[in-house]
Amino acid sequence: MSESASFREKYLSLIDEIVQATLQGKISSGEQVYQMLLKNMTIGTGEIFEMALSDCLNSTQQLLEQETDELKQAKATRRLRAMKTIQSQWEKAQEQNQAAEAIASAVKEITITSSEERLTTLLGTIDPNRKYPLNIQQLQQLSKSLRQFAQADSDLQEIADGISCGVAAWGRLQEHLLSWMYEQQQSLGFGGVPGEKGPWALWSKKVNSRIPQALFRTLAMEESVVEFADDYDYDDITLGEWVELTLVLQYIQRGLVSWFDNQPYNIEAGSKLSISTFLTFAVIWSQLADSFDVETPYGNWASQIMLQILRIFAQKPYFPMYGGIFASFSGSYLRDALNYLDEPLRHVEGTQEKARILTLLGYSQRALGEYERSLSFHQQALDISRDAKDRTCEIANLNHLSRTCVEEENYTDAIDYSQRALILSRQAGDKIGEANALTNLGYSQVMQAQELERLEPETYESAINYLQQGLKLSEQLGDVQSKALCLSSLGVAYQIIEQYQDAVTNLEAGFKVAQISGDLYLQGLNLANLAEANYSLENLERAVYTGCLGMYLLNQIASYEWRKPAGLLSILQGKMGAEAFQVVLKQHRPRIISVIGVDGYDYIPQLIAEYQAEV
Repeated sequence: MSESASFREKYLSLIDEIVQATLQGKISSGEQVYQMLLKNMTIGTGEIFEMALSDCLNSTQQLLEQETDELKQAKATRRLRAMKTIQSQWEKAQEQNQAAEAIASAVKEITITSSEERLTTLLGTIDPNRKYPLNIQQLQQLSKSLRQFAQADSDLQEIADGISCGVAAWGRLQEHLLSWMYEQQQSLGFGGVPGEKGPWALWSKKVNSRIPQALFRTLAMEESVVEFADDYDYDDITLGEWVELTLVLQYIQRGLVSWFDNQPYNIEAGSKLSISTFLTFAVIWSQLADSFDVETPYGNWASQIMLQILRIFAQKPYFPMYGGIFASFSGSYLRDALNYLDEPLRHVEGTQEKARILTLLGYSQRALGEYERSLSFHQQALDISRDAKDRTCEIANLNHLSRTCVEEENYTDAIDYSQRALILSRQAGDKIGEANALTNLGYSQVMQAQELERLEPETYESAINYLQQGLKLSEQLGDVQSKALCLSSLGVAYQIIEQYQDAVTNLEAGFKVAQISGDLYLQGLNLANLAEANYSLENLERAVYTGCLGMYLLNQIASYEWRKPAGLLSILQGKMGAEAFQVVLKQHRPRIISVIGVDGYDYIPQLIAEYQAEV
């Protein structure tokens, strides 16, 4: 008899035994059935038991339907009820068995693999993308099981110790996961006064382990992870410490996302903070990969964790197909951090998740002024999304390609991409894609008309009509990101045809909506264009206020476009006189501080000076 058949006979006998005991009144609770199942089940044979139970249920159900004798019907009904009790308790026991199987499988994989591959193997076992990811208790059991195979000072011992330390560190941090949000004047997000407030500073005080504490202190000071890597090179960090750091960061990130995702009072704000959290932790791991070299075991390890995070993120319903830089994704240590996500992605095969991640990177590279890289990312994403039949992603990348072509002053291709996006979005019923396509088509036509020096208003009527259609549709959908883009584009269009008051109206509205969406790039662009529109209206004080904010925000995300408002501010400073300029700046100090804080306000003169030194 085969092993499978042997287990089937065993489980048929077990099911009959439980049914008979139930009929005889020897079983009084579901817990007794649960314990019998746990005692008699063999790990890895769950499917055999399920098939045996299914056959018993089906045959008993058929017997009940065919039987006409009332006594036999009653007995069949009791048997069926007993089997359904077995079925419900099996579902409960299955969770226990799956956990035991996962732990046994993890121990086997880790112990039989070579020392060089153990990091990668361990990473697979703690991957949150798995169907049944290990919880805290199961990780503790994994650590305990690995110790049985470990010798003193071996890598297995280090892994076991690292898991235990990581679980213990998370236990200390768990109750402080959110307390930093409620500090006086502490806004949500990862920004704050370097070294004083915010999550990293608090968490660094709550862990007593060397490596997590050092990394948190680095981040609390808004220093690059590269600074951390300079202090702790490859040989200074043990395998156990890497495992501990991995678990601590994983559970912090997952805890924050879980909390943000479950904020019924403000779903949009919660989603924005979840986006910020995913990006923040992905970038930290990507910087670690870059600092320790992707080709080394630790560098490859960090790179794989970054990809695990992004794969989860790409499957979320709020994954930003039309945005990239978000308000709470702040701090100077993250200014150009998305650059670090490029290299590890080159080693990933074409998947739907990769297409979506590349879409995000393409948008962010456009914000940084890296137009060639932006086009490359979006073209790759377009090809992958077509193969994966991800129509939403395909339409988004056609729209992004249109926008990036405008930045490169390639208006013919920009119009072509937006027209293709418009046709495809209407075919697919993708209303958000359609709103963006209408906006991009109108914007591309406006910019092309300006290049051809067609200044008569009639030339712009068709283009502005597309922009207004896009705005109306985005308002109907309640999509703030698309609405912000539409308002911004309309503002620029009115600016070009010298209808400056209409430009100001739309740009101001666009800035407010971009604040809601959390897109720092659109906020900065709207403010920079507002400064120019106000200057054209000779509203110099307002030009100073909006120009300073736009310059600072664009500089904070390392966008090359910060120089545009900086140039206008230099002109204003010369026109008004340095003293009068400072008076206006001080008058607007409270309003500026409310947006960018005291540090931001104090940094404004330095930015203007930097620009003047460049030119």
